[in-house]
Amino acid sequence: MFVKVTDQLNREVYLPTFPKRIISIVPSQTELLYDLGLDERVVGITKFCIHPNEWFKTKVRIGGTKNLNLSLIEELQPDLIIGNKEENSKSDIEFLEKKFPVWISDIVTLEDSLDAIKKIGALTNSQTKSESICLNILSKSEKFISSTIKLSGTFLYLIWYNPIMAAGKNTFIDSMCKYLGLNNCLTLNRYPEIKFTELNNIHPTYVFLSSEPFPFKEKHVKEIQNYFPESKILLVDGEFFSWYGSRLLQSFKYFSELITSLKN
Repeated sequence: MFVKVTDQLNREVYLPTFPKRIISIVPSQTELLYDLGLDERVVGITKFCIHPNEWFKTKVRIGGTKNLNLSLIEELQPDLIIGNKEENSKSDIEFLEKKFPVWISDIVTLEDSLDAIKKIGALTNSQTKSESICLNILSKSEKFISSTIKLSGTFLYLIWYNPIMAAGKNTFIDSMCKYLGLNNCLTLNRYPEIKFTELNNIHPTYVFLSSEPFPFKEKHVKEIQNYFPESKILLVDGEFFSWYGSRLLQSFKYFSELITSLKN
């Protein structure tokens, strides 16, 4: 039998049978594979795939998301590699797809994430679990939307320090922040590098300092407050804003708690 699933770049990925040697090169999708019950079939993960901790300790690490150890991947002889358009480098993907089946996600919205979860479920013969995860995420998101009094105003979401980089439009982070009731104060797309001295006309209601990929600390709150004296500056757990796999099962509870803390 052949397995055929279209990825989110509209590429058709063919496998001679369901995969038995999977490499995940994206942390949030690694966590999803764990929650799909694919422990014995995942043979490689990146050094940033920190969840679950038992996999981080025991699975072969094949480099970083944008700096893969291609020779080690070849040694592992995967029959499926699962990556992401944004998180992995195009050159690495082009090299790997010449040798192995590579399925790529491209996620901007919650709907994109649910679509990816279902397709990965189909690709790995774990449809029942993937459908259950999707239904659970939808249920939690709908409950959040119907029962939570949202925030109002604008946000600036910072992901990197020196240089300062932020999440702009057309990103999953931007999409998730909208569930809080907030609008992005940036008009630029993707992840622009910014200078605070050039943002004199931007007065965000909230400035979110993410825990990842750069781990902002309390000292950064005090520094950045100088540039935005009227804004509420706070540290946030970036995994709930940017991980688009099964971590979404926990995101809306986190958002609810975050809103409550900001309103008190």
